[in-house]
Amino acid sequence: MTSTKKATAEELVLLYRALASQTDEQAVAALLEDICTIREINEMAQRLTVARLLDADQPYIAISEQTGASATTIARVSKSLNYGAGGYRKVLDHFEETPRD
Repeated sequence: MTSTKKATAEELVLLYRALASQTDEQAVAALLEDICTIREINEMAQRLTVARLLDADQPYIAISEQTGASATTIARVSKSLNYGAGGYRKVLDHFEETPRD
């Protein structure tokens, strides 16, 4: 049975600190693999790709075809990208400033 109890503020801070403390991609990957299911990791990766494509003004249908994301997921990411806490924007701006390997 899955617990529906929400994390406390203290538990969330611990999670945020744990993620922020990782110094490289391999460490983040290891932490995520320990904390999340593969499905959860894949869903987060998909949402980030959706955000990148939305930011590049790709239409929903093209994003869905490319990523397999549902229209509902794309709409949720769009709402977060445009009206959320700014997390997607900060990451996308960082990607634009950082050269790819």
